[in-house]
Order: sequence, then structure tokens, then C-alpha cells
Amino acid sequence: MSKFDEQIIVVKRNILFDNDKNAFNGFMHKNNIKGKDIFNALSEYEVKRRGDMEEDPSFKQLISYCLLENEKGEILVYERLSGGGEERLHGQSSVGVGGHMNNVVGADSINEVLRVNAQRELEEEVGLCQEDSQNMEYLGFINDDTNEVGKVHMGIVFKITVHSNDVEAKETDTLKIRWAEKGSIESYDDFETWSALILQDL
Repeated sequence: MSKFDEQIIVVKRNILFDNDKNAFNGFMHKNNIKGKDIFNALSEYEVKRRGDMEEDPSFKQLISYCLLENEKGEILVYERLSGGGEERLHGQSSVGVGGHMNNVVGADSINEVLRVNAQRELEEEVGLCQEDSQNMEYLGFINDDTNEVGKVHMGIVFKITVHSNDVEAKETDTLKIRWAEKGSIESYDDFETWSALILQDL
């Protein structure tokens, strides 16, 4: 199946941002009043074909975005290599492991849908099994409507504390990973927009 035929979770922009009253660019903490409204709107999600959504900014594709921190307080950084799916992000570094979300049949809540999708991506991308991602903490949202990729996506940001040796790049043709001290990253020029926004916030 082509990636464009994948059935993904999306929310209408006017529902998600309450007709732009709650629109924002950057990182929004979960405790922000707008952040709480946006979280409540997530349960209005629909399932649509990814290829149709990539060119339709009236919908936001929901993306899991997990920050990984090891026992030394270092943060996982990975570089997207040319084998990866999203050509517009090749060569850029990221601190968020994740991807598009799919419907979870039988899920009791939007919270379960988000976590099941985030855990699946962690296992696929960096080999982190479900038992090792139980301490997943929901942080908030990341949004950037200033570029073509950002206009049609919104990230749900999680943080997980892990042991370094539990993490490895599963797809070495698409990802190269390393651990970095938070304070040691001096330039955000090589990072994709979402990661640069989160690193500035951190």
C-alpha cells in the first residue's frame, strides 16, 4: 500500500482551533487554557486518506511527537536520512520520535488512541517496547502554520525517560541517532521547525 493510501486521524481545523480563537504557533503547554480546549477537541477526529489530507489545510493531521531523555538527562537527537518517507524533512535533525496516527478500534478514549499510536511509533522507529514506554508523559502541542508541512499537521508532544541501551535506530537507512546534552545544542539551524521550537522552550 502506498503511504498516501494510509487511513489517518485528522481533525477539522475550525473544530480543533475553535474557528481560530485557539490558533497558535510554537509549543503550547497542556495546562494552558487554550491547550485544554484543543485537547478536548481531539475527540472530534475523523479518519481520512493521507494523500488527500497532505494538500488540505482545512484539516490537521495528528502526529505523535515523543521526546526521549536518558538516565544522564541527555536528549535523543536523530537525523532524517534520504531513505525516509517525508522528503521535505530529509537532512534535518529532530528531537521528536513519532508519526501519523491511525484509528484504534475499541479504544475507550482519545487518550488511549494517542498513547497506542505513540507507543507503536516508538517501537517501530527506535525499538522501545511497550513495557519501556509506560512512563510516557503528555506535555502539550506543537504547531507551525508558517510552512507547507506545518499547515497540515499538528504534533501531540510526549516525553519519556529511558535507558540509553533500550534505544536503537531500527531503520538505519532512514534514521541516525545520538544523545546530546540539552545545553550543548547551540544552533537550531539543522533542526526541523517543530524541534527548534521545542528546544527553545526547553
